[in-house]
Amino acid sequence: MPLSDLENHAGFVTLTYPKLMKKSTRINFLIALVYCVTLIGGMFLGYTFLKDQGFEVAENIRYANTEEEKVEDIIHIIKKKYVDDINADSLKHLPIDSLLHQLDPHSAYLPPTQAFELSEALEGNFEGVGVEYYILNDTLLVTNVVKDGPAFLSGLKQGDKILKVDTTVVSGRMLPRSAMMGRIKGKKGTNVQLTVLHQGSSTPTTLTVKRGKVEISSIDAAYMINQETAYIRISKFGATTDTDFANAVKNLKAKGMKKMVLDLRDNGGGYLTAATSLANQFLPENKLIVYTQGKHDPRTDYFTTGGGDFEQGKLAVLINENSASASEIFAGAIQDLNRGIIIGRRSFGKGLVQEQFAFEDGSALNLTIARYYTPSGRSIQKSYKKGYKAYQQEIEDRLNTGELTAESTKADSLMNNMPYITKDGKKIFSGGGIQPDIYVKLDTLGYNKFYATLLQKRVFIDFVFETLADRYTSDYLSKTVSVFNISDKDYVDFLKYVESKKIMIDTKLLIPAKPLIYKNLKLMLYKYYLGDNGYYKAHNQSDPMIKQALAYLASN
Repeated sequence: MPLSDLENHAGFVTLTYPKLMKKSTRINFLIALVYCVTLIGGMFLGYTFLKDQGFEVAENIRYANTEEEKVEDIIHIIKKKYVDDINADSLKHLPIDSLLHQLDPHSAYLPPTQAFELSEALEGNFEGVGVEYYILNDTLLVTNVVKDGPAFLSGLKQGDKILKVDTTVVSGRMLPRSAMMGRIKGKKGTNVQLTVLHQGSSTPTTLTVKRGKVEISSIDAAYMINQETAYIRISKFGATTDTDFANAVKNLKAKGMKKMVLDLRDNGGGYLTAATSLANQFLPENKLIVYTQGKHDPRTDYFTTGGGDFEQGKLAVLINENSASASEIFAGAIQDLNRGIIIGRRSFGKGLVQEQFAFEDGSALNLTIARYYTPSGRSIQKSYKKGYKAYQQEIEDRLNTGELTAESTKADSLMNNMPYITKDGKKIFSGGGIQPDIYVKLDTLGYNKFYATLLQKRVFIDFVFETLADRYTSDYLSKTVSVFNISDKDYVDFLKYVESKKIMIDTKLLIPAKPLIYKNLKLMLYKYYLGDNGYYKAHNQSDPMIKQALAYLASN
């Protein structure tokens, strides 16, 4: 089944300040922004970041096992399947990764572990015990237990500390994450024995957990943001996205939903069919959603079948520079067919289709075989003529040129292209990614070297888990989401905690970063106690894109 992709580790790419800044400052800002996405973006509790390069799985297993045999096989596949004309024989002398980088940025070779994890992540389930954790001061702290999963049914709770996995002591040993998680995960039906210390107890308890299938929703949050408007955030387009969405819509309609804010920011993609199925939920029958075409791959059109759960009702879709592939397919269809408003910043620009060829040893080749096109004929893919390295830095270039932080879209290179005109007379642009109808700049206020250091050293998370979580309850946080902020005492104690970690506090940098410190501590606290839904309820209180979406839906 065709896939699109998760770009640069689950949808974030590197960002820095403009070129006029010193390189070291830009690097620190890069660190801050990356950690902001990964640590407080609803994914910081043990999520495995994968590069989902989007593919259709070939039925036949390739039996090449050595690198030389694989190179020969890959050259043969390129000749038969690659999206463009290419002199494949000229690539024979190169290592596999270098060979594929000569083609395009999204053709890739996946070692066995990555190939397996990619498939597992998008299928919406995995075999294990269903627990999220964080390594706090060399101790395995349980931060979330999947409801009705094996760990939940065995009595494991949030806040527990895992001391041993079977006979192996895991806490107090500074083991790498892979070594810890590798012992907990395992095949369905097998048992794992966990020695845990329940929160508030001084005596360890031994739990026997029978591993099983753990279902993971691709919807991070779904709730009523006001009396008529629902907010739904989709993190990836997986095998269960359509079902997850339909269930969410049913629940939200019962609560009075008439309008929707659909958040696809930092959604790097997933299955193509998941994107087309989601589009079908919004569009009437017999509408072209997307088509694919390549040199050896004839044009394939994807049409709606009708009967979706939200064909009527106002819609605002949020995207940013990390929204890629399947997200762009969906946003492009909504924009071309004038079904809703697109708000945010220009999307990533990933419009290449990969097919996967699996090798006997579990590794796999993801080869580009076609391109995606929106209903109006726009190619989603941005240029990669300057080479692989330049392509990887393209989002950074957008920041350096002011495209991401300008007050308007004038800095956007897409605006220089000839526009497409929809049937309704609206101008839309091509050349790489989806250009939003309403632009919202990236706010970089407060991001500086000191703030980056706090993020890099994981001080925020450690302080929340070690100190702040004990001062609040989930019930209190749930009732006060619209007005809650950490107290001044919390802030003072946080600074003392920073000093205890031997981090120098620069007052000149602390003052502009203070609002971000308050905000991040609040968001992590909500994530810990109320999960993704709570995190986004807290985050959306002050989110500028949410404000734009609500204003548009109220006035149109």
